[in-house]
Amino acid sequence: MHAVFDGHNDVLLRLWRHEKDGGDAVAEFAKGTAKGHIDLPRARAGGLAGGLCAIYIPSGHLVLKEPGADGSYETPLSKPLERAPSLDIALEMAAVALKLERAGAWRLCRSMADIDNALADEAFAAVLHMEGCEAIGPDLAALEVFYAAGLRSLGPVWSRNNVFGHGVPFAYPMSPDTGPGLTDAGCELVRECNRLGIMIDLSHITEKGFWDVAKLSDQPLVASHSNPHALVPVARNLTDKQLDAIRESNGLVGLNFAVTMLRADGRENADTPISDMVRHIDYLVDKLGIDGVAIGSDFDGALIPREIGTAAGLQNLVVALQGAGYGGAELAKLCRENWFRVLRSAWHEN
Repeated sequence: MHAVFDGHNDVLLRLWRHEKDGGDAVAEFAKGTAKGHIDLPRARAGGLAGGLCAIYIPSGHLVLKEPGADGSYETPLSKPLERAPSLDIALEMAAVALKLERAGAWRLCRSMADIDNALADEAFAAVLHMEGCEAIGPDLAALEVFYAAGLRSLGPVWSRNNVFGHGVPFAYPMSPDTGPGLTDAGCELVRECNRLGIMIDLSHITEKGFWDVAKLSDQPLVASHSNPHALVPVARNLTDKQLDAIRESNGLVGLNFAVTMLRADGRENADTPISDMVRHIDYLVDKLGIDGVAIGSDFDGALIPREIGTAAGLQNLVVALQGAGYGGAELAKLCRENWFRVLRSAWHEN
């Protein structure tokens, strides 16, 4: 079994909602459940050793558009969120992560040494990520607090606009060049992440925002859960020009398991074969090299192929990659080592 470190999941969102409904988040994760994609028993069954766990403020008013007769769709951007309630939710999700750590259900990792130790002890290695920075004000004071709590990765925007920049809509077919990029506050956020050692995630940002980060950041360019636009032209996927820039920066793209980003027709259909996932990895490896490709599942945040099902099915992808000709050393890079390389660089641990 190849241990997998996953570049993006939304398990904290699911656990936070479980608590809001009166449940026990620690028990839900540690003992297992039939809900969602990730808990400790299913992670162990599938070789999921850890990953970047997102603090994400939901947009309850967002309604995805149904595809038209030709398969096309365009969902308007979600409305911007207010700062104060967003901060409340972000703190509650961070509290869930800290409860899991205190209960021994996972290890909250703030360095590569923490990740190495967690893996050696067969503990789930969780890294705190923020997907959209609505909880952080333009003065960036809250960033310091979240960093102290363990935040080591963030995406300035989700698929909505905020004080830091502009996101892409959920749309097919559409270019990622859908609007402006970073604001002045967003530029300051990038500089402060560089100073602190917080990885910047370019998934969900407009193409102009991508290039703004590329000009400002001293980190490798990373899109934690995105796929090639040349294969599936959804706005969330990356153009070849963006992939070239990621390669030049020694960056990384994590394969997103969302079926709408894997299927050539962009449809939301769980009967999407694993061969589509392999096709995307082959394309990314061709564009980025074997050192620039990893996994960014979007577990607990998207409809994924039925052949994977949950975290317990991760090795089905590994077996398919073996069948496609990837050897042991290459699989180790795709499954975890490429993430570790990029995190070391972003965290100033090289």
